Amino acid sequence: MRTQVAIIGAGPAGLLLGQLLHRKGIDAIIVEQRSPDYVLSRIRAGVLEQGAVGLLEEAGVGARMHKEGLIHDGTELTFDGRRHRIDFKRLVGQTVMVYGQTEVTRDLMDARTACGAKTIYNAENVTLVDYASDTPKVTYQQDGVTHEITCDFIAGCDGFHGVSRKSVPNSAISLFERVYPFGWLGILSDTPPVSDELIYANHQRGFALCSMRSLTRSRYYIQCGMDTQIEDWSDDRFWDELRLRLPPETAEQLVTGPSIEKSIAPLRSFVAEPMRFGNLFLAGDAAHIVPPTGAKGLNLAAGDVHYLSTAFEEFYTGKSRAGIDGYSQKALTRVWLAERFSWWMTSILHNFPDNGDFGQRIQEAELDYLFSSNAAMTSLAENYVGLPY
Repeated sequence: MRTQVAIIGAGPAGLLLGQLLHRKGIDAIIVEQRSPDYVLSRIRAGVLEQGAVGLLEEAGVGARMHKEGLIHDGTELTFDGRRHRIDFKRLVGQTVMVYGQTEVTRDLMDARTACGAKTIYNAENVTLVDYASDTPKVTYQQDGVTHEITCDFIAGCDGFHGVSRKSVPNSAISLFERVYPFGWLGILSDTPPVSDELIYANHQRGFALCSMRSLTRSRYYIQCGMDTQIEDWSDDRFWDELRLRLPPETAEQLVTGPSIEKSIAPLRSFVAEPMRFGNLFLAGDAAHIVPPTGAKGLNLAAGDVHYLSTAFEEFYTGKSRAGIDGYSQKALTRVWLAERFSWWMTSILHNFPDNGDFGQRIQEAELDYLFSSNAAMTSLAENYVGLPY
């Protein structure tokens, strides 16, 4: 097989890149090691920056998002039993969209099927060959038969554990990582959200987050220890703990019900540099991970896809390599800004075991300053709704 761009991974980053390239007249084949059902089964975040919303519109998959998504003008942070609202619209004139990543993936899958673009699922032993040359290749196996795709470029959109980054020699890549000493225990329930907007809670018992996927489906999280076992947490125990971490009036409004999904997510900050190796380009979780506190994971992937799709378009239509050559530096500049914001949000809202009394007082002072300073609230709002591409 021959294509212009081989995309590794059929998650939202790979699918979005594929759809944007298709609409630009650039041929791309997506190779995914899992089945479509498995890809759709992964529960992920659901807050979209305006830039990501614009890219989904550009990809032709914005209709259901605008029909079912929830526009949020702000968010709330609770501290010392009080609720404080960060008004995005007043502070920076922008909003965010709450629309689940699973739904984004489903929309992109449906669009790719409708346009007849090729996606290869259940591909085993995917291997990237000669990606530093002008004739890179991707090989994979299905039913014991080896297949080969020749291409101009390879886009590695296959996540943190994928083959793309692992194909790069250790000597050619630098890894930066911080693993946080806690995780998030989360449940999904078919219950109405406790608030019209997300609530981030700082509490002496640990962080909590009240979020939603729709007006009838809620997603809740509580900070937990690294040794936490899901089987030790019944639904009732989770709801009781969540109530303790919310202001009393908020806890009274909480509607509970059976969980339809329960999981523990570890928190880490991770960046791989550079994001280009010859004609192999990393995008999304293959290149970077952020703690979910700042809602940047999918949005950072969308930013990478924007830079990469634009670079490929410039190459094929304008015969310019400027976008390709500048991709890594441009993407990493935005990545590190988002890493900083996600680290900061995590640091002011969670309990850190080794903070001590001094660290606790510093955190309290940071929150007091945030809620008393219009400039500080504006900075939070500007980063949360998304920095420009």
